[in-house]
Amino acid sequence: MSESTAHPWTPVRFAENGPVKLAYDRLTEGTGGEPLLLMTGLGVNRLWIPDGLCHLLADAGFAVARYDQRDGGESTHLPPAATRNPVSALFRKRGEAYTAEDMADDAIAVMDALGWESAHLLGVSLGGAIAQRVALRHPDRVRTVTTMSAVPGDVAGLRTMRFIRMGTLAKFAKLKFPATREGAIAASVEVSRLLASPARPFDEHAAREAAERTADAGVHDQQAQSRQIGAQWHGGPISRIQRPTLVLHGADDPLIKPAAATAIASRIPNARKLLLLEVGHELPEPVWHTIVGEIRALADLAARS
Repeated sequence: MSESTAHPWTPVRFAENGPVKLAYDRLTEGTGGEPLLLMTGLGVNRLWIPDGLCHLLADAGFAVARYDQRDGGESTHLPPAATRNPVSALFRKRGEAYTAEDMADDAIAVMDALGWESAHLLGVSLGGAIAQRVALRHPDRVRTVTTMSAVPGDVAGLRTMRFIRMGTLAKFAKLKFPATREGAIAASVEVSRLLASPARPFDEHAAREAAERTADAGVHDQQAQSRQIGAQWHGGPISRIQRPTLVLHGADDPLIKPAAATAIASRIPNARKLLLLEVGHELPEPVWHTIVGEIRALADLAARS
């Protein structure tokens, strides 16, 4: 077994954006490829993006790195705020802990630490909105943007609600598990169940195996999620994004309506939208090759333009 197979990821390192430290690592294979930064969603750590998908991206010619958002995983967690659950955080007019600009700048801090002048971005869920904001705030650092299962990066508060299935968000808010490793695993399984497509049988055994690999309290840390979802964007509209953009969305997404993908693709010039059949708010193995092929095609398009 080669070293890269036995230890596919580098040891965790930390980038800094002011007082915030951002945990990141890099796939040890494909390091000579085109830089691709993976950006994760609300409350989850970087391990939630499946290794198998990452290996396929490396095989397609990308140097893959990933990081934990602030208030997630091994990155800095901020002090408690007054808003104590993500549902109420949506109603507030401003974030209490930090801004969406701060979170966009976090991605740039990670790229700086990696020594990347520019990169392709793949953002999932909250990470997709952040990827759009990075393209607006730091266009010279972005090669392409792939946003998946995300809302438009320039909406906030009540405007966000038209894209979110509030019933599912309310179910998240009701999850109660002990603050132990086993509690984090049980919460992860329930989150995976809530987010899966109803068109496919839910594989609880596989979900538990994945949860054991990614065990983290973030999936039921409502305080941290509230600070993330409450971060407000003060920048320009996504219609100003000039980088080649791909908009992916699960046709059966139980959390964010596919109308969000339509809104993003209609407003970003020349963006391509693709609905993934029998996919929820997730990254299931049957669509990995499709996702990788679309991202590779987008990168090739950018190289030619």
